[in-house]
Amino acid sequence: MARLSLTKASLTKEKSLLRTFQDVLPSLDMKRRQISAEREKARRQLAEAVQTAEAIEPDVAVRLPMVANEAINLDHLVTISRLEIGEENLMGTRLPTLQALEFRISHYGLLTKPFWVDALIVVLKAAIEANIRIQLARRRVEFLQEAERTVTQRYNLFDKVLIPRARKNIREISIYLSDAERAGVVNSKIAKRKKERQNP
Repeated sequence: MARLSLTKASLTKEKSLLRTFQDVLPSLDMKRRQISAEREKARRQLAEAVQTAEAIEPDVAVRLPMVANEAINLDHLVTISRLEIGEENLMGTRLPTLQALEFRISHYGLLTKPFWVDALIVVLKAAIEANIRIQLARRRVEFLQEAERTVTQRYNLFDKVLIPRARKNIREISIYLSDAERAGVVNSKIAKRKKERQNP
């Protein structure tokens, strides 16, 4: 670290730095709080998506137990035809969002497949969408945690390092300049007395 210059110019510079640091601190704190609130919201959305996905299987077991019949080929019945992931900019953090999701349904003969396949298609689409939403929600939580960590580090740098250091520097320079001013006054009085003694 550079040696502290004990001058009036240095004192002015340190006071200016302190004002800047103190101006930045509230905006960092607000950003940290907003990101924290968004992270909690993203966690709730993730929990809801997981809950939705977990509810599908028991529902299928109750309503469509016939799915377990392996003699009926249900492979590739529902596939994704279009998936668009967009981006949302939240205070400088880019978060993924689901823009579009479309499905392709394999053609199946109404007479070759059982009647309940229509209900199964609805369930499969819901399951695919729920899994995509879970993946996106997990990524949103991860990105927001990383953003919160970065903003907290910056906030702590200003609050616990830069502001206290600027205050300490201002105190040191002020004490030095005050002592130097006092010493100057004392020296001028001593010099004045010497002169008076020499020239009676």
